[in-house]
Amino acid sequence: MQQLHPAGQTAAKQRVMEDALWHLARLRPDQVLPPISGTGWGYRLRARLSVRYVASKGGTLVGFREKHSSYVALMDSCAVLPPHVSELIPALKELVEGMSRPDRLPQIEVAVGGSETVLLLRHLEPLASEDLERLRRFADAHRITWYLQSKGLDSVSLFHPAAARMLSYELPDYGLELKFHPTEFTQVNHGVNRMLVRRAMALLAPRRGERIADLFCGLGNFTLPIARLGAQVMGVEGSAALVNRARENAALNNLDAQCEFAVANLFEVTDESYAALGGFDKLLIDPPREGAIALVKSLPSEGGPSRIVYVSCSPATLARDAAVLVHEKGYRLRAAGIANMFPHTSHLESIALFERDL
Repeated sequence: MQQLHPAGQTAAKQRVMEDALWHLARLRPDQVLPPISGTGWGYRLRARLSVRYVASKGGTLVGFREKHSSYVALMDSCAVLPPHVSELIPALKELVEGMSRPDRLPQIEVAVGGSETVLLLRHLEPLASEDLERLRRFADAHRITWYLQSKGLDSVSLFHPAAARMLSYELPDYGLELKFHPTEFTQVNHGVNRMLVRRAMALLAPRRGERIADLFCGLGNFTLPIARLGAQVMGVEGSAALVNRARENAALNNLDAQCEFAVANLFEVTDESYAALGGFDKLLIDPPREGAIALVKSLPSEGGPSRIVYVSCSPATLARDAAVLVHEKGYRLRAAGIANMFPHTSHLESIALFERDL
């Protein structure tokens, strides 16, 4: 969508969210929140670059796949990547072409956090000793850290430099630092994420004495700000590895006394399993694209949380779940808006506030 002015992109995405809520759920929010937006360039701090040798295009290609295709786009730079990562693309092409089996190196993932830049190389065959030495020289020359992946995610390991710092990002409004592994989910746009967390906390309004659940909590992106504002918070996530990371981040920020965590499949939650989590004054829900239909159906029709903040990356599943919350569970859609987390793409993040009188 780079052909469209940033303000036009934001307006179009706002309309997509409003249309989904109306046409799929027959809902209009009491208040349409001002859109959240940030810089349109150099924002993408996570990326998956495909690697392919194509003789007709001049040799090795490193870049994104073309839309609806397995072909790799011919590119020497990318304006949505951080400039220092964009500038690495020609050097990465040269590096791969010099490897002993460039046809067995299908992918390079990028993760940037704080002062650290990680490149994760997927390799389908063991790397020769001269290949490993090339990687070391590349890391030292370009001040990046290499991770290697030979098989599944369990095979991902730090390669060079061995003393590299762990990736992290900050939420300065709350004095928080969150550490993460290159393969763990974080938002690609840290600047907009900070504004989204700020908006979520303003809508949720955590207070001392409240018990709040952060469902689909990941590594604690919303959990820790809730705790910092004084509430007791329970983070629930389906991935045991992410729950462990969230616990570590809570301890790192001296918030472990206010946080508890549980591993649970929230796509299969039932009335009974939700009730077993204990009572909550408020909820924050941040599911993947599939949404949280089983979860919202499990909420009690009377009593239960008085306020729900729902963060969504899919307008369609947000609308579907909103219909259940309003038409079946007695909530009112007080406010909704978008965050332009992914400028120049059609993807959008939404945030909605649901309330009901107890």
